[in-house]
Amino acid sequence: MNNVLDYLKKQAEHNPSKTAFADEKVSVTFKELHDISKVIGTNLAKRNCARKPVPIMMDKNVPTIEIMMGIVQAGGFYVILDPTQPTLRLNQIISTLEPEILITNKNYTNQASSLSFSGDILLADELKKGEPDSLLLSQVNKAHVNTNPLYVLFTSGSTGIPKGVVVSHRSVIDFIDEFTNTFDIDENDVLGNQAPLDFDVSVKDIYSGLAVGATVELIPKEYFSIPVKLLDFLDDRKVTNLTWAVSALGIVSILNGLSYKKPAFIKRIMFSGEAMPIKHLNYWRNYYPEARFVNLYGPTEITCNCTYYEIDKAFEPGDMLPIGKAFPNENVFLLDENDKEITSVGVEGEICVSGTCLSLGYYNNPDQTAKVFTNNPLNRRWNETIYRTGDLAYYDENKDLCFTSRKDFQIKHMGHRIELGEIEAALEKIDAIQRSCCVFDEKKNKIVCFYQGDISKKEIVGQARNYLQNFMIPNVFRQMDELPITANGKLDRKALKQTL
Repeated sequence: MNNVLDYLKKQAEHNPSKTAFADEKVSVTFKELHDISKVIGTNLAKRNCARKPVPIMMDKNVPTIEIMMGIVQAGGFYVILDPTQPTLRLNQIISTLEPEILITNKNYTNQASSLSFSGDILLADELKKGEPDSLLLSQVNKAHVNTNPLYVLFTSGSTGIPKGVVVSHRSVIDFIDEFTNTFDIDENDVLGNQAPLDFDVSVKDIYSGLAVGATVELIPKEYFSIPVKLLDFLDDRKVTNLTWAVSALGIVSILNGLSYKKPAFIKRIMFSGEAMPIKHLNYWRNYYPEARFVNLYGPTEITCNCTYYEIDKAFEPGDMLPIGKAFPNENVFLLDENDKEITSVGVEGEICVSGTCLSLGYYNNPDQTAKVFTNNPLNRRWNETIYRTGDLAYYDENKDLCFTSRKDFQIKHMGHRIELGEIEAALEKIDAIQRSCCVFDEKKNKIVCFYQGDISKKEIVGQARNYLQNFMIPNVFRQMDELPITANGKLDRKALKQTL
């Protein structure tokens, strides 16, 4: 298999009338998706889209999935533009891509026209008209190689300019085959998609569904602020699998949503993106003691995930939840500051990854690519590219990796090297704190803790002394009704820091 379309073709043949994707309003079967994607692909192939970026400015719904598959039929690669993103960021993405066309719908035509884009704006509904040209699509397919890009996802760049991670068909196929096999995902599953389509967690939902013939339910974003609707949706659609961002699961537990309704069909709950607070994990485990819970780890640059830890024992607030061991066909290891491999228990180093899981680097950005996609310093015999994640971890006594923090979350305070993630883990032991996020105010040389929970600073400090040395206790505490999260569902540390 060298093209994700092989997944779709197989399901169209074996499960033609089964629902492939559904949103709040409409659904599409595998055969319908295959057929409409060929029509869209034909119209785009006539514009010579092969190996070119095609941005899509549309909402998360079934029509967007159809356009995505149509772009792939034409040999191009899709880039999701979130219409709610600031115009500046959208223009930065357009500037990086230099696309020839942009696809949108009537809802966003005016917004698309206001961007700094000189190419053609195409309407999704118009691309669905006409007949497929099998000969043209066959020619496109014959020219395809599995290292061609499938999509580009833009992440936040340290320079303020978004970085476009380019991921190939080969990387997605290799990962999804292992992912679905490892967790026994099959055609009997219904996958409840939480993640936006411009976030790589959605890749696991979309392509797991296509690979095994499972139905993917696209959950409306607004439902995550209305737990009653969210839980009704999960139950009504008979969702069996949740692969969600930590913050999405946390919203349900903070609001005690499962006391209203416990969706009856859930059997697998997987999470990623940031450290899962144990009190929120235990909330879900109390309601679903028989479900499989999995902690997934991996940055966008390595195609979704590179390690996993299946939770099979009890954890208490403040405990370290491992990120586990590498998926098959992925090499994950630790390097110290001198590029020597760390194999000893308890010694911290940077997580590095190699294998076909690696992305193709950053689009139109060779300098940033060269900084983190480097040759393996442990191998001088041939060119073996690794990705330096910038994440720190150590091995526990079971040789499971345990994430500690980002390199850039380490600070120097009062003469001590401190990891902000360690402070957050300790504060989690305080019952009244629902969630916390610590940032460092360099100008004032102070650690600032933002938190949710009905508890005063004095009470926090008093209890924190049981778990933290004095120099690690935050200097400033700010109580908040709700901690901000990014569009990808992670704690928005940047937004919090801007309030200092």
